[in-house]
Amino acid sequence: MTARSDLILPSRNEAAALPAVLASVPEMFDVIVVDNGSSDDTAAVAARLGAVVVDEPRAGYGAAVHAGVLAATHDVVAVMDADGTIRAAELIGFVERVESGDVDMAVGRRRPMARGVWPWHARAGNALLARWLRHRTGVPVRDLAPVRVCRREQLLSLDVRDRRFGYPVELLVKAQRARWRIEERDIGYHPRAAGTSSKVSGSLTGTVRALRDFAAVLR
Repeated sequence: MTARSDLILPSRNEAAALPAVLASVPEMFDVIVVDNGSSDDTAAVAARLGAVVVDEPRAGYGAAVHAGVLAATHDVVAVMDADGTIRAAELIGFVERVESGDVDMAVGRRRPMARGVWPWHARAGNALLARWLRHRTGVPVRDLAPVRVCRREQLLSLDVRDRRFGYPVELLVKAQRARWRIEERDIGYHPRAAGTSSKVSGSLTGTVRALRDFAAVLR
């Protein structure tokens, strides 16, 4: 039987998405919503729905994820976006792979479930950077998806320092250097919840900003 794990949801202005997202989380997960400077009711909605709420005022995806990892209490931690694009139930298989000891980290490879769910500029930039990462470091991934599952203490031991969008890249690079066994698994990528907008893929500017942070880690 799969043990309880922590599910970390870095969140900024996701009040509209959280009710549906949290309602679909399997019982095995304890949810940690990290409120990363929201101007809406993200924190209040999360608390009302039973999630642990962590306040991280320092802006940045990496800052939010790191705050969630520090607040986690279980051996295995999972991370995904809070915008409704990922179904938490699909993470059970990821957790099982880590718990089995066969892999050190399971990461998601997004498979769009509807037309237009992954804008061309975000998809192209992601593919380019993933290819660069594979050839430069040997990290066996084709997507820098916001879906990762690993053991909490192992993750903290990597000492990932980036607090912006470069966090996932630094994590993968350091995990590869530490000889982690990394497995990429398909995961459905759905339309965002109504009333929400992506901080990265929702605009060309957001995508360029994220790619800039990604590339900075590889210099």
